[in-house]
Amino acid sequence: MSRRPIRLAAVVILAAAAVLLPAAPALAAPVYKLPFPCGQVWGGQTYATHSPLNAIDFNRADDDGDYVVASAPGTVDMVSEAAANYGKYVRINHTGGNTTLYAHLSAQWVRVGQVVGYGTIIGLVGSTGGTSTGPHLHYEQKLNGTAVKIKFDGVQVGYYSNVTYTSTNACQGAGTGAGWIDMTPNGTTITVRTGPGNGYASAGTLADGTYVTIYCQKTGSSAPGTYGPSTVWNRIGTGRWVPDANTNTGYTGFIPGVTRCP
Repeated sequence: MSRRPIRLAAVVILAAAAVLLPAAPALAAPVYKLPFPCGQVWGGQTYATHSPLNAIDFNRADDDGDYVVASAPGTVDMVSEAAANYGKYVRINHTGGNTTLYAHLSAQWVRVGQVVGYGTIIGLVGSTGGTSTGPHLHYEQKLNGTAVKIKFDGVQVGYYSNVTYTSTNACQGAGTGAGWIDMTPNGTTITVRTGPGNGYASAGTLADGTYVTIYCQKTGSSAPGTYGPSTVWNRIGTGRWVPDANTNTGYTGFIPGVTRCP
């Protein structure tokens, strides 16, 4: 997806000419997935005394040493060994001020600057840090450094309660992406194409807000979209392509860690 700034023409105001440049709109958060491998079932606990309030703790039986995976594509920007409360933790930058944090790990399997995708193993469940009373994953989604209410697959988790969740992370395979069709404010459906360009034949339509799996991305012909033109196209199935300009992924153009189509 591309929340791209709209270029405004220069405005001449009698005595002086000024070019008005609008602030670029904030990138939407990516489609976050549960931070565990596909198909795993975990209990998620939220409570009114949690710090920060919008964080979630994950548990399941015998979870010490279980894999923790990236919730969405991004770049690791922090790997801390001994934070007083978090213990060993990893933070991933998803651009646009969006980050995720994974704490109390027993081990970290990534380094700062590493690009990760859905399903990339970043560490192991543990109980490090002064506030941990047993193995679990402390997880946060943040916007501009502030913990926000958590969503998985576009749906907010249940606050404040214990809820069971099943992971859909990388169920279509490593290197895939996810997003939804964003036609605001131009229409209600988008035409799916058989190739990466509007010159290809129609392969049906998708309604605004439809979630899609992105199997790979490719440069094709330029297409207009909700936030400006883009030459990036997303393959959402065999012979099924949609323009990135109308796919809200939380990223501008190519998604880190997602395969480039041949």
